[in-house]
This record gives sequence, C-alpha cells and structure tokens, in this order.
Amino acid sequence: MAQPTLYFIRHGETDWNAVSRLQGQRDVPLNDRGRSQARHCAGVLSDLLAREARNASDFDFIASPLSRARETMELMRSGLGLAPDGYRTDGRLAELSFGEWEGSTYADLRRTPTGPRRLAERERDKWNFVPPRGESYAQLLVRVGAWYAGLEADAIVVAHGGVARTLFVLFGMLKPDVAPVHDVDQGVVYLLAPGIMAKHG
Repeated sequence: MAQPTLYFIRHGETDWNAVSRLQGQRDVPLNDRGRSQARHCAGVLSDLLAREARNASDFDFIASPLSRARETMELMRSGLGLAPDGYRTDGRLAELSFGEWEGSTYADLRRTPTGPRRLAERERDKWNFVPPRGESYAQLLVRVGAWYAGLEADAIVVAHGGVARTLFVLFGMLKPDVAPVHDVDQGVVYLLAPGIMAKHG
C-alpha cells in the first residue's frame, strides 16, 4: 500500500509549556488553554475530513501514552462525535526524553555547575545531543520511524513536539540540523505524508 498519511496534532498546552519547562516524559496534564486547543482541533479536523470526503472511521486513532496526549485525543474525539476511548496508545510516540533535565527551564540549567557547558554542546549539534540520562532526536527518530513503518492505515495521531520534528525529517520536509529548532504549534492540525507538510488551524 502507499505510505500512510497522518493528521498529526501536538497535545494541548500544559502549565509547564506555558513557562518553558522541559517536560520530556514527565506526565504533566493539560491546562484549561490546552483543553480549549484540543476542542478547537476537533473542528479543524472535521472540516479537513469533510473537504476530503473522508470519514473518521477511515483512520486509525493513535496517541502517546502520556496523559496530556491522551486527554487531547479524548477531547478531540468527543468533539468529532466519537467515543472518547476509541483509540490506542503506542509508547514509541512518547516525547523525547530530557532525562535529568526534565522539570527544569533552560534558565535553571544555566545556573548549575555543568549546565552552561552542556548547553553549549547542545547548541553545536541539537539533533545528536543527548541530555544526561536522556535521548537525542536521532535516537527518537529510530523509535518513531519503527512505529511509522508498522502503520497499516492512514492515522490521526496525537503526540508531542519532538515526535513531530522527527516525522518532518522522516518525510523529507526538514533537514536534521533544522528540525530541532522548528516550531510545532499547539491547537492546529498538521497533514503529513512523504514530501507533504501542511498546517491547518
């Protein structure tokens, strides 16, 4: 079959997003703005599916297992008139791990003994940099790529900014040196397929 098309949604905002605190795989819930963004995405997605004359039942629904992604998915499905729990999760869609840096802001890290040196290393090669006990974007691409390779149908996916950046590379839309600094918005729907990246919001 042709390579699957994705409608990709980054989870809604959390309080940690609002203050630029590194979340990684910490299980931080949505805030009220994030819930509103999830509901907005339901409307955007409904319009997109109508425009393409497709039904939601044509798609596999998959989310990261982290609660901010699951709640986004459930609010979005409810907005589409679907059963909130009618989706599956896949651990390979969990966010990039920041390891020991999770819970900190970059300002916090700059005040630690080793932070300035490690942040300088990160600036030189954000794609391959591994935070202490964390993982790099290059490593994240391996698990996200394995997940995508196993897809058997077009999918509606709720996951994270880091996951989106690796998909942009996987689909040939961004180079690895650019992807880590590419903004991934909340409250919008990305149409992703090999050679295609479009944002709707």
